[in-house]
Amino acid sequence: MSDQPTEMAGKTKVAFSALLEKGKAYGPFDTDVTLPYNKVFTNIGDAYSSCTGAFTAPVAGVYYFTFFYHAGGKQASKLELFKNSEMIVMTSDHQSGSDGADNGGNAVVLQLRKGDQVYVRMAANSHVWAAENHTTFSGFLLS
Repeated sequence: MSDQPTEMAGKTKVAFSALLEKGKAYGPFDTDVTLPYNKVFTNIGDAYSSCTGAFTAPVAGVYYFTFFYHAGGKQASKLELFKNSEMIVMTSDHQSGSDGADNGGNAVVLQLRKGDQVYVRMAANSHVWAAENHTTFSGFLLS
């Protein structure tokens, strides 16, 4: 089975789903970092790079993206989804001494040109839990 964009009944197929799996808490870091979701479940069209954490649109179209995270509540968590260099949507939770864990996520439908990049960036001084299948990033071509 090819990882290149496929065409079935006249429709191009592009879809990916990946997990951030580093075995423990990931972050905090002194600067914003693009999350390298390294465990790839699906990458039809080979448009997601686990090295860079970026999805690069292989064809122009309308795409759906979603991302979720789990984190400890004693530190802040803030993830932002970018299209090229523009922040589109985010999810966050503030630091709290009485909160044991946080979960968050967001989703968006975007019109992309061929070559546009979509990625999730974690804000400086925040963290996520990168173990036990909690923190994911997925997307697919709608039309």
